[in-house]
Amino acid sequence: MKKTLLASAIAAATFSGSALAMESASELAARMDSMPEVYGNIQYVVYHADVKGGENGLEHADNGSTIGVKHDHEIAPGITGFFKLELEGLAADDKDRESGLEDVDEAYIGVKGDSFGQVWVGSDDSTYESSIDKIANFYEFAAYNFGGGYETGEGDLVQYMTPSFGGLTLGAAVQINGDLDDASLSDKGSDKSYPYQLAATYAVDNVELAVAMDSNDSAGGPNNENTYGLRATVGLDALSLTGQYQTRKDVGDRYGVHAVYAVGPNQFAATYELDVADDSDDTERSTITLQALHNLSDHMYVYVEGYLGDGDDGVYGVADESERSALAVGGVYYF
Repeated sequence: MKKTLLASAIAAATFSGSALAMESASELAARMDSMPEVYGNIQYVVYHADVKGGENGLEHADNGSTIGVKHDHEIAPGITGFFKLELEGLAADDKDRESGLEDVDEAYIGVKGDSFGQVWVGSDDSTYESSIDKIANFYEFAAYNFGGGYETGEGDLVQYMTPSFGGLTLGAAVQINGDLDDASLSDKGSDKSYPYQLAATYAVDNVELAVAMDSNDSAGGPNNENTYGLRATVGLDALSLTGQYQTRKDVGDRYGVHAVYAVGPNQFAATYELDVADDSDDTERSTITLQALHNLSDHMYVYVEGYLGDGDDGVYGVADESERSALAVGGVYYF
């Protein structure tokens, strides 16, 4: 009898403990699902840069290390709220610089839904940049890639993107520059301004086409003429080809062709960019960029990038010379 009672007590305790463990595990899983996601990376690069007839040298540098946190949750069925905060300025290459996490790279909140698209407010890559300016955002070192000639910055933005209509997605952004903003910032001034951007992207099968404009109404630019951009990308299995064109009246035209080939853990890329200034001499400068990148794992990769710049005499700050080059070797750990 005593043995039976003892066995029953042990069975009851075991069952209660198992049920409690199951309940705790379920609660823990629910809590984990509601926690923000923390992510980050450390990026190191060693590069040698040279301007013919001018400066040359070597540097080991932090190439843009960041740490961030993001989260989303369901507000109502089919409607999601989201936020992101990403900090940079680690100076991870040299702790004696003591700069720490001092700069915001991205910071925004927003709402999205399948029926209406998404709207978000804060600091993020702009609508124009995301649609058109692919080449400058592709490379790791990227110091010698041109980027687009547009002025609207990445802060104080209100952005909207529609859902896809049979592959067509529309986007818009406006930057709110108030007369109480810090006038010393490059995209601010003492007067109110509301520069805006519009974009349309159409994707079907392996082809993506994008057109966009920037009103350039913020302070600090050469003029407030619009910038217009066009991009086309074609995916051919392991090979991706991109062409882009950007123009701005009284400033110039920028052209780029870009190829990426991926095989296994390796990626190879090549780009040619040409900038033609809208001046009396149609001054030209160009850059050829090559990249070889190897993924060591799901969280780490290394790369080599080479840059060769050419153009008219004086475009790189040295009279009667027109060449610059750089070789960069880097590694990234990310999670």
